[in-house]
Amino acid sequence: MDSIILKIKKQINNNPIILYMKGTPERPSCGFSMQAIKILFACGKRFAYINILEHDDIRHILPIYSNWPTFPQLWLDKKLIGGCDIMTDMYRNGKLEVLIKKVFNKYNK
Repeated sequence: MDSIILKIKKQINNNPIILYMKGTPERPSCGFSMQAIKILFACGKRFAYINILEHDDIRHILPIYSNWPTFPQLWLDKKLIGGCDIMTDMYRNGKLEVLIKKVFNKYNK
């Protein structure tokens, strides 16, 4: 389990904007992942993703590590933002796009 947590930490540390999702951005495998992708595309910044359906180890351990039981999970600047509902609320009130731009600009100077 420790090696999987180290793998997850490395992914989060190396990617300022990362989405753990079911499927890929081109082929999301659930409605929540599809909604999350639409929101991230609307924010217009590059992001990394991990298809948890191809990584059973991450799919089982990340909810324990993050203390968040569901997918997708959006992480910005090494912090868990949350899942689809939180992303949707933040996007609707304009906070998510501002936060994503801030994180993107911090790492792309």
